[in-house]
Amino acid sequence: MRKTFLMSLFLTCLTAVGATEKADFAKVVPAPDKISYNAKGGDFTLSASTVINYTAGNADMERNATFLAQYVKDMTKLELGKQAAKGKAKTGISLVLNAKAKLAPEAYEIVVDKRGVTVTGATAAGVFYGVQAIRKSLPVLQSAESVELPAAKVEASPRFAYRGMMLDCARHFFPAKFVKKYIDLIALHNMNRLHWHISDDQGWRFSVPGYPRLAEVGSKRAQTVTGHNSELEDGVPYGGYYTDDEIRDIVKYAAERYVTIVPEVDMPGHMMAALAAYPELGCTGGPYKTGEFWGVYRDILCAGNEKVYTFIEKTLDHICDLFPGQYIHIGGDESPRVRWENCPKCQAMIAKQGLTDSKGISKEARLQGYFAKRVQKYLEAKGRKIIGWDELLGCDVDTTATIMSWRGAEPGAQGAKLGHDVIMSPNNALYFDHYQSKDTGSEPPAIGGFSDVANVYNLEPVPAELAPSVKAHIKGVQANVWTEYIPYTNQVEYMVLPRMAALSEVQWLQPSEKNFEAFKKRVDSLRHIYELYGYNYAHHLWPSEFRKVAKSY
Repeated sequence: MRKTFLMSLFLTCLTAVGATEKADFAKVVPAPDKISYNAKGGDFTLSASTVINYTAGNADMERNATFLAQYVKDMTKLELGKQAAKGKAKTGISLVLNAKAKLAPEAYEIVVDKRGVTVTGATAAGVFYGVQAIRKSLPVLQSAESVELPAAKVEASPRFAYRGMMLDCARHFFPAKFVKKYIDLIALHNMNRLHWHISDDQGWRFSVPGYPRLAEVGSKRAQTVTGHNSELEDGVPYGGYYTDDEIRDIVKYAAERYVTIVPEVDMPGHMMAALAAYPELGCTGGPYKTGEFWGVYRDILCAGNEKVYTFIEKTLDHICDLFPGQYIHIGGDESPRVRWENCPKCQAMIAKQGLTDSKGISKEARLQGYFAKRVQKYLEAKGRKIIGWDELLGCDVDTTATIMSWRGAEPGAQGAKLGHDVIMSPNNALYFDHYQSKDTGSEPPAIGGFSDVANVYNLEPVPAELAPSVKAHIKGVQANVWTEYIPYTNQVEYMVLPRMAALSEVQWLQPSEKNFEAFKKRVDSLRHIYELYGYNYAHHLWPSEFRKVAKSY
């Protein structure tokens, strides 16, 4: 599979000009809450003499200024200067950090008049999103003598605090360079979380001190099933893992773009790679092998074995060392408990903890609850919080666990009613490994399902029937990219773009502010940025172009 581009379209977008071109805040994705034009204020002309002023002595703001200068150069070829300032400058572009401003933590305000542009945020992240808005307002040009920004006040504030994208690097391993590229896409779309799925049955993608076989054995599989779990394997060894230095570099790269990485170590299921490395962690003792087909495996961690908890604690110690963010995702999904039913150690742990079948919850499900709560308490002692898939709701876990609702909106609503914080990630709309077209013959292989751009855009993640106090527990929205059938980096890009743009407006805008027809006009401008940076995107919103791409994908 190879990346394909419509060069003629690209050249059309990158038209050389000498005259003054115009910026347009109305084409920004996600759309600002409010744009108030001021005809009397006078437009501001951006030129090679324009200077970006930033808060003196603040490394984050200096970096924001550096980003803006690079974005302007990428878009227009204009090279702007930078200088530290103690406050708002009289001319040029001023990036102002004002903790006293009446703005939400990630909100921004842009004011343009004939003297200059002022971008204000209560936090450096807010200023960064203002910088992104300026970037996306600019025309994509090969060269420009100047660009005119309209006199206006632009205001924007995100609806959700948690705005995420997941990337599965366990089923297929992607190099660190691409993970950074994915983070760039997250930042471009005003998102702030990368949920990084780095362990599963088919591969363990990081090292753990004291457990060298995780990288030596668990990161590799002998072969991979072909097609949709056919009886054929490709016979090609597959593997890869991230070094500690690579992970720390990725975490730093993300933080500089106001993206927090949420690592996921899925447990107690989805652990075949770990069991292949350390068979004593399973109920039967093996032998096991790293997963070669997709789906759910019956063998999981032995919840009655204290060695398992030592393994988990050592793993989480290292995860906490590598990832400084608040959340650690512990999975909890698709964990068959059939081995536990016949495992003497698991049954002994059930008896020891006094777990019983009651209220429709089996004693083995309660054992998973015990498992999850034990992990939860361990992480809480380290100042961290857990996120888990919505199956945890059937395990009697503490309400301090955040629930990620993937089996539709109902589990999330249930979790919110019980007092859990919730991240909505319903698979019917936000599994970006699903097909984008019903004409699957023109599409790259996918797991199945269907969710086009309109389906993503029209998602309302907060059920209307919930009481306001319950709605307050829904903290965010996330889309997931599972990679069983996505082995190539350009295919990842194709699957997320432009659905990612649609998701950004779900995450950022209030329902009353959304308009799909208006969005299509905005995303038509955004795709020029995709082309500028060489991103491979799906063309379904542009049918004639899509037909050309589909044949050569």
